[in-house]
Amino acid sequence: MNKKVLLGMSGGVDSSVAAILLKEQGYEVIGVTMKLWEGEIEGSCCSLNSTSDAKRVCDYLKIPHYTLNFKDDFNKYVVQDFIDNYKNCRTPNPCIECNKYLKFGAMFKKAQELGCDYIATGHYAKILYSEKYGKNVLAKSNAGKKDQSYVLYNIPDYMLDHVLFPLGDFKNKDEIREIARKNNLLVANKPDSEDICFIPDGNYKRFLEENSNIKPQKGNIVNSKEEVLGKHTGLYNYTIGQRRGLGISSPKPLYVLKLNKKKNQVIVGVEKELYIKEFLIKDFNILVDIDLSKWTSLYVKTRYSAKEYKANIILEEDKIRVVFDEPQRAITPGQSAVFYDGDVVVGGGKIV
Repeated sequence: MNKKVLLGMSGGVDSSVAAILLKEQGYEVIGVTMKLWEGEIEGSCCSLNSTSDAKRVCDYLKIPHYTLNFKDDFNKYVVQDFIDNYKNCRTPNPCIECNKYLKFGAMFKKAQELGCDYIATGHYAKILYSEKYGKNVLAKSNAGKKDQSYVLYNIPDYMLDHVLFPLGDFKNKDEIREIARKNNLLVANKPDSEDICFIPDGNYKRFLEENSNIKPQKGNIVNSKEEVLGKHTGLYNYTIGQRRGLGISSPKPLYVLKLNKKKNQVIVGVEKELYIKEFLIKDFNILVDIDLSKWTSLYVKTRYSAKEYKANIILEEDKIRVVFDEPQRAITPGQSAVFYDGDVVVGGGKIV
């Protein structure tokens, strides 16, 4: 009997080609689209068109397709987390929470209920066996800058034996689209959705104002000496490293260094003040067996689009201290720091 896999399908070309590849590899594929948001958001993975596209692909490939309602979980674990982070002057990455609680949480539970051996997604990442760690590990894909291992570090380690990433060996999106064209998929040329799925127009400030009690509240923009340089329009409008939109003049360019919720202050300074060597992370997930009671040298990535740089990490009670060899720019609370041993994802956590 063929192994059964539940494939998360957004209606895009990546997950559609993943279905083709899994079928070619002999798996019994079941497609599932998660209904995550109230109403239909045009242009996002939550839209009616996306659900219809996923169903059409499944019908064309002769595999079953289901739409599952996970709106309550999505609101609880992703949307409210997004709002709470901005309330507390942190900059979140909602895709990481969605992967943790929805794709590799609720969807995995549904796969077990359906008797599936695996779950799969169209992420650009790999699961492979590591001789060094003696187990299956999460690793970088071959896709270079498009690699998505960073947003997947929160997968529970026990789940790694039950996850498939069919796109892990491909180098770019053109290869994926070509497979889609050869198989006559209607989504072959469908544009990528790059915005936050529940904020497709990218205006997160308006979203926060309309969906929470976060409202514009003016306060002072100050330097590190707490000298007042101007006024801000609400702390949620600013993020670490921001230069534009400060509305103050200075002989040297000024950047946001920190947000002080207690004093309702935006603290700014010159670019060299953005660089720090060490910070703490919390809520971490470690995927391999390493001794965190000792200083461990790894490479650390602090944003999805950033490079990873060499650092040492060590466990300090319920947090991990990260110390870079060289100072790094704009380390931002709420973002994630992900640890790499070569291509292997060791783990990661939230920057404090």
